[in-house]
Amino acid sequence: MKIDTLCVQAGYDPKTGDARIPPICQSTTYVYEKTQDMADLFDLKSDGYFYSRLANPTVAAFEGKVAALEGGACAIGCSSGMSATALAVFTVAGAGDNILSSAAVYGGTYNLFSTTLPKLGIECRFFDPDAPAKEIEKLIDGRTKMVFCETIANPSIVVLDFDKIAKICAEHRVLFAVDNTLATPALCRPKQFGANIIVHSSSKYLDGHAAALGGIIVDAGNFDFAASGRYPAFTTPDESYHGLVYAEQPVPFGTKCRAQMIRDFGAIMSPQNAFLSYIGCDTLALRMKKHSENAKRIAAYLEAHPKIDWVKHPSLKDNPYHGLAEKYLPDGQGGMLSFGIAGNVQKCAEFMEGLKLITQETHVADVRSCVLHPASTTHRQLSEEDLKAAGVPHNLIRLSVGIEDADDIIDDIEQALKRV
Repeated sequence: MKIDTLCVQAGYDPKTGDARIPPICQSTTYVYEKTQDMADLFDLKSDGYFYSRLANPTVAAFEGKVAALEGGACAIGCSSGMSATALAVFTVAGAGDNILSSAAVYGGTYNLFSTTLPKLGIECRFFDPDAPAKEIEKLIDGRTKMVFCETIANPSIVVLDFDKIAKICAEHRVLFAVDNTLATPALCRPKQFGANIIVHSSSKYLDGHAAALGGIIVDAGNFDFAASGRYPAFTTPDESYHGLVYAEQPVPFGTKCRAQMIRDFGAIMSPQNAFLSYIGCDTLALRMKKHSENAKRIAAYLEAHPKIDWVKHPSLKDNPYHGLAEKYLPDGQGGMLSFGIAGNVQKCAEFMEGLKLITQETHVADVRSCVLHPASTTHRQLSEEDLKAAGVPHNLIRLSVGIEDADDIIDDIEQALKRV
């Protein structure tokens, strides 16, 4: 089925007499009459639910929908986008291991990788996403477990060169993980371009209404852990789970992530948030078209404005990532753009405080337009060197374009710029 149909139909298959949309199963536990039925669930010999810290029917419906949208083998709903990213790493890496990450990533992800992971013995080696493949490959060694990138980087709006990174990962038999939050599967399906793991902050476009905190990990089901030789935790018995060998399971990554990481960290999505995210996804394809159309118009308007130093959106023909966007994001480049106000940081504040329709908030990618100054908020903890590496100058304003009428958004920007 096409993406528009999957958005509406995937993830839940009601039987005769069932509710048409998945009910909110607000229960921590489930009843079974036979002892063996419970034992089979714990041994993964049968499907079902025994405790909502590991799985829940409402969460499962949302997981099924996103897995279908991404073309994946399975998905794991998490409590937030940050927990999804963290659990994806912990599933494959431990003390003494390392991962590679594009330096052009969300500020929270950068902090996780640069500050928190090293405290747990996991090193992160950052690279310039525009660097030649040979330069990136030099960072890989025998303990590298993952290469992590964003389809569209937040907030630098760098578009990922999938072919370059996928080739590196394939040659070294290392997992290729992609944060697809800002593109969504409505505009780009990373699995088609070689990704093995896809993560989302579902709080953004998937929910689409700033109503439900959550994250999700998708196992694309296309990585051979046994053949790689890099992942002994997948090829040797896990004594904490009845000697299970994950590489022998139909979906090794997804099984290990749920059986071990979700079990031990407990960072699963709540049923209420899963329900809201599920119904939010119904209109994902429609919304992403509108977000993309609006952002394209507003980027062109800003590019011609005398008070704007620069604009970053892949729809602009002079944007350095326009070619990659045409290749990987032909149906639209999303609603996120960034631009620089001519002048200093104070000018940024004057502009944002002058807006009336567009609100200033720590969020992106929902139906309402909003702005943020990343250097003083989401990227505040980064050093000057790290800000430069992440592509976040001090005059950068991040604009998440909503689905309002584009003329109204432009009028609001125009009147605010007159105050600067």
